[in-house]
Amino acid sequence: MKRTHTIASLGTLVELRSLDVDRLQADLASQEATRTRYQNNLARLDALTEGSGATGALVPGGARVPALALALNCGAYKQNVMAMADLHRTDLALHEANMAVSQRKLADAWTRRELLGKVLEQEQVLHAREQERVVRKREDDIATQSWMAGRTTSAA
Repeated sequence: MKRTHTIASLGTLVELRSLDVDRLQADLASQEATRTRYQNNLARLDALTEGSGATGALVPGGARVPALALALNCGAYKQNVMAMADLHRTDLALHEANMAVSQRKLADAWTRRELLGKVLEQEQVLHAREQERVVRKREDDIATQSWMAGRTTSAA
């Protein structure tokens, strides 16, 4: 009875560890999606910076005053987009560091689950051997009793 209780308990632990691994895998997948969004946003911000043109470009027609205001506006725009891109790069680096921690947690959880699974398998094998021994002993006892009963009837 004790071994069956141990096997049942280990089975429950393996299931719980599997749920933990599944949860961590889902969390990591979500973090990967967030990382992809960061990378896509950075690509768009870089494209916006390059697509805004030169800050000192003249307006067609040669008007200098609007060109100066336009150059200042374009420069401020580029500066703000580049600052936002820098913040995104910093956030992405922090996010990737968090992902590395999550990957280690997932690897540890997977290892714990596998180890418990191996212990469960060993307990099941031992239990099967024990059951087989009990059945063989019972069969041997029955065979011995039958042999003894046959001996006593033939001796009489």
